[in-house]
Amino acid sequence: MSPRVQILDLNDTGDHRGSSFTIPTFAIEFVGTVRDLHLAAILPGAIRGNHYHLRRMEAIVVYYHSAWTFHWDEGTPTPAPDPTLPVLPVHRRDFSGTGAVVILVTPGCSHAVENCGTQPVTILGISSEAYDPTESVSRKLV
Repeated sequence: MSPRVQILDLNDTGDHRGSSFTIPTFAIEFVGTVRDLHLAAILPGAIRGNHYHLRRMEAIVVYYHSAWTFHWDEGTPTPAPDPTLPVLPVHRRDFSGTGAVVILVTPGCSHAVENCGTQPVTILGISSEAYDPTESVSRKLV
């Protein structure tokens, strides 16, 4: 069984003009049909996420120039996790420097991106369903 959350470092194939990162085909296939794209910045000291999705498959591309941390749990996809149940173990991975990653998140897994650095972090969410606020359930990780 593969992990419910996967983090993949992306290779910088850029040149003197700047960075260039390609999202692997299997990451796009993980999402399936793309129904929503969401581009956001996370300012230093801010956090985005602290939620899980009931149905939505999501690939999160993170482009960074300073320190940040990804927090997640392994959740349960069906039935939907009950936020009143005991907290699941929280995992984290710290990043620094400059680079890009793609994070594959299955339904039920809470996730959050925390900007611990001095520069904005850019994220692109690629989702299998159109945005629906009732489909995202709050579960604080950090």
